[in-house]
Amino acid sequence: MSALAPSPLAIVDAEPLPRQEEVLTDAALAFVAELHRLFTPRRDELLARRAERRAEIARTSTLDFLPETAAIRADDSWRVAPAPAALNDRRVEITGPTDRKMTINALNSGARVWLADFEDASAPTWENVVLGQLNLTDAYERRIDFTDERTGKSYALKDAGELATVVMRPRGWHLDERHLQLEGRPVPGALVDFGLYFFHNAKRLIELGKGPYFYLPKTESYLEARLWNDIFVFAQDYVGIPQGTVRATVLIETITAAYQMDEILYELRDHASGLNAGRWDYLFSIVKNFRDGGSKFVLPDRNLVTMTAPFMRAYTELLVRTCHKRGAHAIGGMAAFIPSRKDAEVNKVAFEKVKNDKDREAGDGFDGSWVAHPDLVPIAMKSFDAVLGEKPNQKDRLREDVSVAAGDLIAIDSLDAKPTYDGLVNAVQVGIRYIEAWLRGLGAVAIFNLMEDAATAEISRSQIWQWINAGVVFETGQTATADLAREVAAAELAAIRAEIGDEAFAAGKWQQAHDLLLQVSLDADYADFLTLPAYEQLR
Repeated sequence: MSALAPSPLAIVDAEPLPRQEEVLTDAALAFVAELHRLFTPRRDELLARRAERRAEIARTSTLDFLPETAAIRADDSWRVAPAPAALNDRRVEITGPTDRKMTINALNSGARVWLADFEDASAPTWENVVLGQLNLTDAYERRIDFTDERTGKSYALKDAGELATVVMRPRGWHLDERHLQLEGRPVPGALVDFGLYFFHNAKRLIELGKGPYFYLPKTESYLEARLWNDIFVFAQDYVGIPQGTVRATVLIETITAAYQMDEILYELRDHASGLNAGRWDYLFSIVKNFRDGGSKFVLPDRNLVTMTAPFMRAYTELLVRTCHKRGAHAIGGMAAFIPSRKDAEVNKVAFEKVKNDKDREAGDGFDGSWVAHPDLVPIAMKSFDAVLGEKPNQKDRLREDVSVAAGDLIAIDSLDAKPTYDGLVNAVQVGIRYIEAWLRGLGAVAIFNLMEDAATAEISRSQIWQWINAGVVFETGQTATADLAREVAAAELAAIRAEIGDEAFAAGKWQQAHDLLLQVSLDADYADFLTLPAYEQLR
């Protein structure tokens, strides 16, 4: 007897959206249902493995390269598949959510790549999940435009040859999509985002001379990369496109993945196009995994942890060496500065910092880097143009001078900086302001001239948690305690009310954001991801 066909996906607790039938077709939902049936059980096993590995780190306070995969690291013969033409030159990439205005601006920005983000720069409301898909398809069909009701300004796409190549980022493995369920079980958000995008656009992108390209977030092990590779193989066969059409760039934004870069590329080798150095999530992962490892793992203020810190330098140089040894692109970190329309001096100082950061990355051998705003594209472009010239990348720079020992990646105490009281205040400010916007459906938020996303909120709340649990004493003589965090948070809430007025305060989600930040910062039971309890409140 043949197996029964899976029940069709149910759309649960979701208001109908304009044109949703173009995204949520029977055929697309059947594909997502098949992904869910085949791959969610393995996803569940891998999440359980994460918990086991975290318990092992708590017991040992150390990490090492894996002995069982030593042969893969030692084998000099294997390489990832050659980059397709559309992904060979990636010298500047812009990141951002897939709302209509951002879709047009990012594609027009002059960057070579747009990271079209369904993950940390997008709060996963049903509207963002579905209409974000629609915006991308509309862009490929060249039927997208936008008029800003506030300013009256109109936006339209430039000529096809001037547009950035899209690399889409689905949600991480830990997040479910509660609005799509199969037999009462929510489908992983990653499979929803990937499945809808791939099903509707894979063939369309091939016709445009590009392909279905992805950034894979929050990866913690080579086994998670293997799962993605199996999904790609299945998906390509399902829609009838050649194997190897998919390309994936993996964010090395967890400390465990930093010890498995070779293995991650190996698992994805027919579909891999590079690795990326994701700064804030990487720091968040260090705190999360080593949060009870004692004073030597206590991070200072996030703004004091620059990419020149010895343990961060070890991570980025190992990434470049690993990528280039295997023929993959090495993509640098984020320039998060948002130019001020009012303060030329702020811009001047920030632009110089961005230039220095991108000069360093280009000089270290990276093939490209990220910016968060179109005004930063020319600055980053100039840094990479100076090193690359007419070459599309510098994968020929093998960086064989780099030698990184296992301990170098977690030598947090090699950084000569300490947590400060101002750092605590900043973490609370950013945390409350970001979470409030996220609960209103905004994932990329300008705060204090920086583009913040979920990763920066994660590092903020994690540092508050770590400093309190480590009993950090600030330069003011105050000890980090739950009561001090509550005091700072109450003061920030009052300051926000005074800043925006009672009416705007009441219309926002400020108290809710304040309470949620304190919950995830002060609970003895550390939440793996801030977005898990936050998602329960997202409507």
